[in-house]
Amino acid sequence: MMFSVRDTTMRRATGATLAALLLAGGTAACTSSSDGDTKAKGAAKDESPRMEPAAAVAKAAKNSKDITSLHYRLVGTVPEQGRVKAEASMRMKPTVAMSMKMTALDQGADGTAEIRLVDKAMYIGGGPSAAKEMDGKHWIKFDLGALEKSGLGGKSLGAGAGQADQNPAQESTFLTGAKDVKKVGTETVEGVKTTHYTGTVGVDDIRASLKGEDKATREKREKSLDQYTKMGVEKLTMDMWIDGNDHTKQFRMKAAADKGPLDMTFTFLDYNKPVTVKAPAASDTMDLAQMMKGAQNG
Repeated sequence: MMFSVRDTTMRRATGATLAALLLAGGTAACTSSSDGDTKAKGAAKDESPRMEPAAAVAKAAKNSKDITSLHYRLVGTVPEQGRVKAEASMRMKPTVAMSMKMTALDQGADGTAEIRLVDKAMYIGGGPSAAKEMDGKHWIKFDLGALEKSGLGGKSLGAGAGQADQNPAQESTFLTGAKDVKKVGTETVEGVKTTHYTGTVGVDDIRASLKGEDKATREKREKSLDQYTKMGVEKLTMDMWIDGNDHTKQFRMKAAADKGPLDMTFTFLDYNKPVTVKAPAASDTMDLAQMMKGAQNG
């Protein structure tokens, strides 16, 4: 295999990996409940008319802390990747695992990929064209821990590796820092009656608000904020659709980044259900670390 082909494959996979991690890490505000399901659509109680917008958002954000797994759908625009759509299942406890099928709509035949995160490794699976560039193998493996320590994956994979272990519900707390949270109205999302709230918040303001948090919480949220800073994002416009049980049914974040707009809408389908992710067969997988080592050796 020529180095130029390897390099092309690596760059494609790097872009897909970073986008996947961003999407997973940005899965904001999915929440948990005692019954672990939102299927009781008609039973959801109406929001109290006396609840102020800021209080409603804060309550939904607080409910996100106990989430263990989620299933969501995504549509939006990601800097450098363009338009994307995806559907994913992710487990946060007891160990992190994710399975995502993603399509980059502006990248033609090479824009569809399946991403699996399991056992601290990320796997990217493409179609027949990818297999032609990888000696017939359909998957490429990224050992995130090893790449982060060695720097072999460069800045993009380093950022991705740093985001891989993040609870995707973290960003749900960010809208609580907005000073202009307001109620937009009531809307039905996936058959569920919700109340729509919106607001804007600066990344620096979010970072400053973390001073009162405990060390562990502060470090986790700062790591998430670092991803936005690296993209050149200064402020976020955020929308939350909260159901009658104070759970976020849908979430949208918009921002101007250095390399294009960030605009992602997540719709939460279910949560706190078992999520099992299996690694692809080793015989059908090419290890990035071995690819890089071979390239460096000529």
